[in-house]
Order: sequence, then C-alpha cells, then structure tokens
Amino acid sequence: MGNARLRGVTSDHGPVPAHRGRHSARRSLTHDEQGAWRGLLRMQAQLGAHLNRELTARTGLTLAEYALLVALSEHRDGRLRPSELGRALGWEKGRLSHCVSRMQAKGLVERVPCPDDQRGRYVVITRDGHRALDHAAPAHVKDVREAFVDRLSPAQLATVKDISTTVIDALRNSQGSAASA
Repeated sequence: MGNARLRGVTSDHGPVPAHRGRHSARRSLTHDEQGAWRGLLRMQAQLGAHLNRELTARTGLTLAEYALLVALSEHRDGRLRPSELGRALGWEKGRLSHCVSRMQAKGLVERVPCPDDQRGRYVVITRDGHRALDHAAPAHVKDVREAFVDRLSPAQLATVKDISTTVIDALRNSQGSAASA
C-alpha cells in the first residue's frame, strides 16, 4: 500500500486519530502511533481467533455464543431485550439476530414475549444454555489466562484496563453527544 502515513491513514484502513494541536485533524500517524494501532489490531484479531478455536474445539460454543450467554447470565432472570443485549455486547442488530437464531436452534436461548410490549421480545438463557456456559467457563478462563493474563505483568494489566476504559468512555461520550445533536 506504500507509505500510508503520508496519506494520513494506516494500511489497516483505520482513521487518523484526532490529536491535540492546530493541525490535528489532518496529521498522519507517527511510526510509533502506527505501530501501536497495528499491533492492537493484530493482537485483537489473533487473540480472538485463538480463543474462538480453543473454545469451539473444547465445548462446541463459539466465542460470540459464549459472550452472549455470559451477558444473559449476568442479568436479572437471565433475560434481556435484544436492544439491551446488543448494547451490552457492542453488536449491531444483524449480528445479534443471527447469533440468537443460531443459539435458539441449539436450545441455548429462547425468545419470549415481553409482557409490557406485545411486539417486544426478550432473549432468555435456557437451562441448556446455563449448562453449556458452566461447562465452557473453566476452559475459557484457562485459555484467557494462558494466552493473555499470564503473559502480562500486573502493571501491564492495569495499563490495558486503563487504556480500554479511556477509549470506551470517550467513544460512549462521543456517541452520546452525536445522538443529542
């Protein structure tokens, strides 16, 4: 792709982040910034793929299915409206609908009517969904520990947590301000 820094984008087609300074919107990524961005993208892709392969091989659940079961299990009565579930997972409507349909066919979740809204539904974790989650959790935690947690020092883990929180909060705030504009 050539020298992407000169064009102001990464070779991963990501946007140039806004920086403080008078030419912030047009400034290219520095070598270190580009390395950090690309490293984050590669790590996320490779770690997700590794954890998905391991979890699926051991339990038959995909990482997405596991995440959905966890989200449901952490809420009252193991049920959420699809919009709430999508927000909790950070998923778009289509991805959520497809995953819920696949999991419903496996008997892990069900869609039930919402008593307050005749057209509304809840996604509810089933008894089989709870069993699948209980079976998968120890293996998944072991894989996360081996592939990520145990490779980092406590200070590095704290830094990752701080970075994640900072970026997620900024995204949430910018989405909130865009919605109210």
